[in-house]
Order: sequence, then C-alpha cells, then structure tokens
Amino acid sequence: MTGPSHGGGVAAALGCSAEGRARQSMGRSDRAIYSAVARSLAARGACGGLLADVGCGGGGLRPFLARSFRRHVGIDLVRYEELPDGVEFRCADLNREPLPLDDACADAVVSVETVEHLENPRAFVRELVRVARPGGWVVVTTPNQTSALSLLTLVAKGRFSAFQDAHYPAHVTALLAVDLQRIAAECGLEEVALEYTGQGRVVFTRWHYPRPLALLLPRLCSDNIVLVGRRPPLPREPSHAP
Repeated sequence: MTGPSHGGGVAAALGCSAEGRARQSMGRSDRAIYSAVARSLAARGACGGLLADVGCGGGGLRPFLARSFRRHVGIDLVRYEELPDGVEFRCADLNREPLPLDDACADAVVSVETVEHLENPRAFVRELVRVARPGGWVVVTTPNQTSALSLLTLVAKGRFSAFQDAHYPAHVTALLAVDLQRIAAECGLEEVALEYTGQGRVVFTRWHYPRPLALLLPRLCSDNIVLVGRRPPLPREPSHAP
C-alpha cells in the first residue's frame, strides 16, 4: 500500500475495489522515507526480534532494517512479486480486518505511506499499538501536508499535493502533524516525536531541494513526515529487598 499513485487513468482501469486501490500505489515508496524510518529507529536503539511492516508493499523497507531485526513480518492486501524472501507475508485488508499478529509481539511496528490509504486512521494506529510490545516503538509515515509544495498546491488547486485527482481513490485521508500528535496521544504512545525525511520537490519543478536547505527547513522542504512513539513499558515490580 505504499508509494505514489500513477494517475487517474490507472485508478479508473482498476476500479474502486480494495485490491485495485492497493495496486494503484505499485507497492513502492521513496528511499528517503525508508532511510528516515531506519534513522528514527536506530536513534532510539530499536532492534531485536520482530519487525512488523504494516502496508509492506513490495518490501522496500527490508534492506534498511534487515540487520536490526531477526524476523520481518510484512502485512498487506496484495503480495507483490518483488517481496524479498526474508519477509514473512500475511494478508489483511487494513480497512476491515485486525492485524494478523498477537498482542504485544513486535519490537517495532512500522507503517510506511499507508495510513493515507485508509478510512479510519485512529483505528489503524490503535492496531499498530496493540501489536507492539510494551516498550516497543511505533513508526508511521505519511505525506507532509504542510510542505511548501503541498501548501501552495492547496492554495492554487484547493487540494493538498498528495491528494489530487490522480491520487484518488488510493489516497483518501490527509493528516496534518497535529492530527498525528492527537492520534498518538489518544493511543497512549509516549516519547512522541515528529520528524521529516529531508527530501522534497521544489514547487513548479522536478528538482528537489538541496540537502542543506532541507535540513535547515525540514517541514517546508520535506514531502513526507514521520511520527515516532513508544508504547509505555510495563511498570517495574517494587523491590522487597531489606
């Protein structure tokens, strides 16, 4: 369910079925997004047993985190041919079904460019938190609606950049940074942070901002935003030592 769409003609050809909407995305996302997720997890020391990759698409996240987690479970409606062998695939309609994982089983739960495809982002993030172990990390990425590109597109066309007709019906839910923060709080996440990919397209061109400028003005110069939060760890047992 990740990645940019490829035009209204594709959407019309596929129709509005759940599988058609999923395939409109081609199962791919940008390397800058995968890199930002990997940096966020590494900065927090997140590693270990199970990585749950929710909306895994073609498994593009795998090379970025293969050394950090012993198991990589990918969940999506469609199994793409390019899915790496190291990803254990499980099928689910993320709009209608709970994640096919046990409670509190994953050391990290990542969803790359998927929440904007879904009808109920709050229910979705609750599921991400449910499968994260206490003390585990949850990472969600989505288009950045307050980038310079997206804000100018909103003024000019009345729609955010990633929610033009060409992106519909794949992209249906636009979330602002404040929406992500509110959802994280509602779901009980702690140590919540909003980060940016540091890569964004310059308005009216196909060029991207120079890296130094994107680092200086990350919100305005990044096409995508990253929400990171931690499921609270279990309280420690009181010590009874004399």
